[in-house]
Amino acid sequence: MEQMNIVIVGHVDHGKSTLIGRLLADTGSLPEGKLEQVRQNCARNAKPFEYAFLLDALKDEQSQGITIDAARCFFNTAKRRYIIIDAPGHIEFLKNMITGASRAEAALLLIDAHEGVQENSKRHGYMLHLLGIRHVVVLVNKMDLVNYDEAAFLKVKTDYQAFLAQFGLVPAAFVPIAAREGENLAQWGSFPLAGSAESARMPWYTGKSVLDHIDDFVHIEDNTTLPFRMPVQDIYKFTAAKDDRRIVAGTISSGSVCVGDEVVFYPSQKRSRIKSIEGFNQPERRTAVAGMPVGFTLETQIYIRPGDLMVKAYPSDDVGRSSSGAESLPSPSIVASIPAALSSSSGIERASALSLSLPLNVVPLSGTTFKVSLFWLGRTPMVLGKAYKLKLATTRVTVYLKEILSVMDASELQIEKNRREVRRHEVAECVLETLKPLAYDLAVDFEDTGRFVIVDGYEIAAGGIVVGQLATETSAVQTYKAQRDASWEKGLVEVQTRQVMLGQRARAIVFVGERSSEMGKLLEKHLIENGRLAYYLGRASVLSGLGADYAGTLAREEFIRRLGELAHVFTDAGLIFITSMYEFDDAELDILTVLSQPFEILVVTCGLNPLSQRVPDAQIEDEVTLEEAKGILTRLLADREVVPEYFL
Repeated sequence: MEQMNIVIVGHVDHGKSTLIGRLLADTGSLPEGKLEQVRQNCARNAKPFEYAFLLDALKDEQSQGITIDAARCFFNTAKRRYIIIDAPGHIEFLKNMITGASRAEAALLLIDAHEGVQENSKRHGYMLHLLGIRHVVVLVNKMDLVNYDEAAFLKVKTDYQAFLAQFGLVPAAFVPIAAREGENLAQWGSFPLAGSAESARMPWYTGKSVLDHIDDFVHIEDNTTLPFRMPVQDIYKFTAAKDDRRIVAGTISSGSVCVGDEVVFYPSQKRSRIKSIEGFNQPERRTAVAGMPVGFTLETQIYIRPGDLMVKAYPSDDVGRSSSGAESLPSPSIVASIPAALSSSSGIERASALSLSLPLNVVPLSGTTFKVSLFWLGRTPMVLGKAYKLKLATTRVTVYLKEILSVMDASELQIEKNRREVRRHEVAECVLETLKPLAYDLAVDFEDTGRFVIVDGYEIAAGGIVVGQLATETSAVQTYKAQRDASWEKGLVEVQTRQVMLGQRARAIVFVGERSSEMGKLLEKHLIENGRLAYYLGRASVLSGLGADYAGTLAREEFIRRLGELAHVFTDAGLIFITSMYEFDDAELDILTVLSQPFEILVVTCGLNPLSQRVPDAQIEDEVTLEEAKGILTRLLADREVVPEYFL
């Protein structure tokens, strides 16, 4: 039997947990004796029995009467197996609601017939839209509190339909129910209630029951027919028993791939061919498909990093995408899913580039600037220029809010322009910028590589979707450098004077690769022995002061910034600055190049070349001896006139 995830959402106390508890009881899905156990527990504590107690297992939830976390339960119908997610309704736990809803294919949204449409009813409706959940049934609950009055039901239906229509969400149906009493939950469906063929209390409703609507939901087809995508989780290298394999590991999010297929890694665009498909304690496999956690070995050893996006290569792999920096517009389907007032004149309403049927050779977008729609949940506002952490698939990068295009209150859909911050529970269309290029897709095409969360400090502060790629004339690094140079206080001695006095040209020399540290120290020693002023600075020295969180995204990029500033200071003093890093990539070298200007950076690769676009100034292979390496470096410095009279 197929399986489907359904989330139950709604304002606090509108009856979500009661609905689920009643469905479990009516479908015979409870463990034997569970219902009676809960009844007896309520009697012992002099509490009225509630079906919600079948689900709310946490003590805090039962004492306060609210659902705090997203709880899951299971039941079957004749058609399929269901996982029901009970998402919290209280505004303080909106983040938990989004976490639960993000795993669902369909939703039941509850509204109290007596209280009517509340703020969180509206927020939840918009969040379902933002998360891309299109199968929604609205349940008007607690009809017993309004004496099962049809007029009360129609008022809620009319009000909420008008709200949802503003951003194009059309529910499959509105159903009047009384969850505690079991009205219209399981009648006429796979599990009819004893002696009941219809709701005697609401004869004016002639539609389907809740269970029948659930069975009518269309299950999302598996995504093995989509273009291949696998976010790289990690790269493992084995050294025991002369095993020199590098295994690229991750979970395939869409498509399929076979041994022998050529693959491309974005954003570096490095290519190789799949040599083998690996799995722990598994038989040999020739094919891997969406949903599988797998590892790959490659015929050509290339340097890739966690967060890269693995894509299958085709004769023409540039359909529908632009990585050159030009604006890339989303497909038509996203136009209908975002309020027209949120669409800027340069953005969404002009989108017509992609068809809804994606060709297999459509490639990811890549770049540093992109347009998003996000929902802010942080305790403090999201502000321009502040560094946040962005998590998209396996990518972890620092991101900055570059521009706020428009802000919307999700409960009232009121649009504001010219804002400098995004406040809690607001939806915003923004431009985000990263220091390094990252690979991603439009959310309308690929959910896994088009959705993201933003972390502020140690808390998830926002969730959102990518809606387009943008060009930018000035990068964040260039802007930072311009601000630094404008405030730089220079002395009375020009750098040219220092260089003449020292008899050398100031340069930064960066060693990249497995033997980089060894080669950097060798060059420093050789230069000092020949009367030159050079200084080698290793990675650990730069990292001192960053603390144990070096593995974190912010620390990594702070390391690059520090290194660039140190390179600028040393070269401005007329010295030859030497540093090394095994895992530098093109984007990080580009950052160092900008920060070190006006001084040139020389790049020397050692062993396996981790660079994809940049051509190194010198290459030292693994088998090269130290004396041979010294000769290569000496000739490089002589050719570039770093030390004009320098010779072997």
